[in-house]
Amino acid sequence: MKLRPLALALCAALLLAAPGAYAQARKAEKKAPPRKEAAQKKGAQRAPTSWYALRLTRGDTGVIVTSLWSSGRRLRAELVLSGVPIAQLVSGEWYYVIDSLRETGMAVRRSPKALQADLAGAGRPFGNEAVDLRARGAELIREEEVSGRKAQVLRLTDQMGRHEVWVTDDDSALPIRIDSTDRESGVHVVTDYFEWLSEMDLPPAFFEPDPRVQLERLEYDEYVQRASQGPLGPAPVLFGDLLHGR
Repeated sequence: MKLRPLALALCAALLLAAPGAYAQARKAEKKAPPRKEAAQKKGAQRAPTSWYALRLTRGDTGVIVTSLWSSGRRLRAELVLSGVPIAQLVSGEWYYVIDSLRETGMAVRRSPKALQADLAGAGRPFGNEAVDLRARGAELIREEEVSGRKAQVLRLTDQMGRHEVWVTDDDSALPIRIDSTDRESGVHVVTDYFEWLSEMDLPPAFFEPDPRVQLERLEYDEYVQRASQGPLGPAPVLFGDLLHGR
């Protein structure tokens, strides 16, 4: 049976959220292992505090284009699902999912674990696919040059499927491509990152919702309880670690 456009879009959104997220969303939630951050090299330059990237996801679920900005641990993501513009914002205590067409959405209070990661300076809030895959046991299978940059190719095959990540071979560890196949559904998705930029001047207000948006505010425990019963809000949460923590 063919999936309807909205269902396809939601499948893609869950797959691009992180390798294996699609399978996890249909099963009991599993805690991801703690992220293993690379040690800072002596004399290394200060890590950028703001980022921008354009992300293109395509495959069995159609095509989704996402624009991503971050400043510190703040995040803004904009994409279109079945013709509906969706914004996901992370700022301070709140994770926002907004239907920009209808000017409605939900605001979920982030878990204490997620807020603690902010205080600990957990680094860039998106584009960490390679770090996550390494933490799950991915292996380096080869090195190659992509668009003039040295890249490593990591692979992980587990109970959730087969995932490969192309990542720059430097301290930034910027993902270039993610190729994922979900074992249970067979859904295959390829995600490419373009136009990585850093050190942009992004004011805090850029990561706050438009005051005209009507928001349903939920405490974290209430969200978890209600989300376990079915879809909640205008779109699935794309960056689960920023809401739940690791």
